Amino acid sequence: MLIESTSHIGVALGMLDGVFKAPSGEEISHIVLRWLHFVGGITWIGLLYFFNLVNVPLQKKLDGDTKKKVNPDLLLPALWYFRWGAVLTVLAGLGYYAMYIARPDVRLANATGANVSGRIMLIVWFFIPIITFLIEFLLIKKVPALIKKGWVFAIVAFILTVVMAVVILKWLDSSLTVHAQHFASNKTLSIGVGGAFGIIMLLNVWGIIWPNNKRMIGALTGGPPAAPELARQAFIASRTNAWLSLPMLLFMGTSHGDWLIFGGH
Repeated sequence: MLIESTSHIGVALGMLDGVFKAPSGEEISHIVLRWLHFVGGITWIGLLYFFNLVNVPLQKKLDGDTKKKVNPDLLLPALWYFRWGAVLTVLAGLGYYAMYIARPDVRLANATGANVSGRIMLIVWFFIPIITFLIEFLLIKKVPALIKKGWVFAIVAFILTVVMAVVILKWLDSSLTVHAQHFASNKTLSIGVGGAFGIIMLLNVWGIIWPNNKRMIGALTGGPPAAPELARQAFIASRTNAWLSLPMLLFMGTSHGDWLIFGGH
């Protein structure tokens, strides 16, 4: 029986010959990074929508005593997966972008004899959303009048992110333009913008949402009282992330060729 069952396995594998292709070492690294990016992203964005669509309305209905009983056990684990899912998503995405998206364009540009540095290109790109976040952080933390009405801050955030996207597109395109030929692909530009949104969202999680919620939950469990403005700041940062996730996911989708939003290659 054992020999017979083993022969069936051999027949089954033989039927896949010409259909299944074993991945190379480089392909495995790409697959693993993308898989980690997807798993982290599903965890992170799923919890982001839970917080904004379910938890925020729920918290308005809970009294103080109920919050003390429910929130520590509910929110602390959720925030743990939330913030580390964000880290996994961004780190895997950065690795994939640097290894798989930008390098072919850099090699193509180098073939023309131009001196194109993929490392410098990616470092400058990485710091553009960081600078954008610092501006947003200062507005949320230091200009309380701006976050009193959500739609007012939404307009400011929209202008800020549009300016950032334009700067990124100009930078990537100019970095990969050689002898008037534009080598920046649709994938490079789409992920360049969408990934930058993801970096801002990660920094919102670790710079505003988590620190503020940590203090507020600590106050519920006997710690020092939390400043009243912390809740509003965390809400604005979380709602900003929810809105940013929509164009971020759009640009991640357009990077796979369904819509060549930034060019024909």
